[in-house]
Amino acid sequence: MTQPPPARSGLPALSAADASELRETLLEVCSSPAWAAAVAASRPWRDRGDLLTANAKAMAELSADDLRDAMAGHARIGTPKPGDAVSEREQAGVRGADPSVLDELRSANAAYEAKFGHVFLICATGRTADGMLAALRERYPNDAATEAETVRGELRKINEIRIDQLLDAPQ
Repeated sequence: MTQPPPARSGLPALSAADASELRETLLEVCSSPAWAAAVAASRPWRDRGDLLTANAKAMAELSADDLRDAMAGHARIGTPKPGDAVSEREQAGVRGADPSVLDELRSANAAYEAKFGHVFLICATGRTADGMLAALRERYPNDAATEAETVRGELRKINEIRIDQLLDAPQ
């Protein structure tokens, strides 16, 4: 009896995925269809660095509408999406936070959203609720153009973490 071929994992599996499967996988990393298309078009990737470079290049080229698409895939800071393991893992720093800090975070989020028209986006991995609140307050005075570029950088960092997790996940 012959054994099935070993399953490919990480970068080889991602590189070999058919277009539809790759698109769905990339949209789990970043909800911008334009980003997913740009990253997919950059295949083949020789190594992790190539894929991370494709992420940075694609992120740098997103339009304002594409950035909104990318932000739409993210939960409001301080309120991870219930049942969404990625959202809960990325915002683990809010678990157990003082309720007054969470109340302040909700208020600051509301003011930010009223000013900028979108959720406050930050790479929350490894940050505490206090740290995210401080960052929100620090960024609130930004003008729209400055904040859009800050968001672009935060999305790039989030995507890098998600790509690393995707490549390192057991298949």
